[in-house]
Amino acid sequence: SSQSHCLTTEERNQVLLDLKASGWSELGERDAIYKEFNFKNFNQAFGFMTRVALQAEKMNHHPEWFNVYNKVQITLISHDCGGLSKRDVKLARFIDKAAALV
Repeated sequence: SSQSHCLTTEERNQVLLDLKASGWSELGERDAIYKEFNFKNFNQAFGFMTRVALQAEKMNHHPEWFNVYNKVQITLISHDCGGLSKRDVKLARFIDKAAALV
């Protein structure tokens, strides 16, 4: 599907402006994006992760993530194309919405 094609340089620059404005950053050593979320407590963090997990499963696209208590660190990359794809952008936008609902 077109979803798993890596973004072109042009597409990438365009979406990165958007994503950086909402707090995502580029990981230089990998063609990936990263963001850290802080919640009030573990329950909120876990509730957020559950929502993201259900969406990730639906999209069949899973984040690399790490959770300690109220913090959730998320890295998005498309392993099948070795970089950023439209799925990463779509999931990042969903993640931001899910975080706002907590």
